[in-house]
Amino acid sequence: MVRVTTHITISKPIDMVVGFASNPENAMRWYKNIKSVEFKTEKPLRVGSQIAFIAHFMNRKLYYVYQVMEMNSDRFVMQTSDGPFPMKTTYEWEKLSESLTRMTLTNEGQPSGFSRFFTPFMSMMMRRANQKDLQQLKAVLESRPDTP
Repeated sequence: MVRVTTHITISKPIDMVVGFASNPENAMRWYKNIKSVEFKTEKPLRVGSQIAFIAHFMNRKLYYVYQVMEMNSDRFVMQTSDGPFPMKTTYEWEKLSESLTRMTLTNEGQPSGFSRFFTPFMSMMMRRANQKDLQQLKAVLESRPDTP
């Protein structure tokens, strides 16, 4: 089992962080490895929505479909059910002040087949990628005005 949790504090109101980070259409702006996003179900985003992602990770092109499992003001959960590395991704947000938000990103999954032998290495690589992605999210959001 792989479980990687990373955190960051963003100098923006929680509503802004939640609205931006939980919108899959913004993923390519802050996830370095995500190359495309496509809704497989009708918009708007809701529990049950399915979103296809194409990513590059560890020199491999990955295609996977996430399904939204939970969606509320302080938690957003998506999960895949297929592929060599089924994954659950959870975003959690905590309001620290009116203009300060703590975001937690957790990825967990059970590698199967050949990839299970690389679990310790994959955990390290995922943690490094997640930290960079959260730094990019912080940079993108902190460069935006608070009002749309």
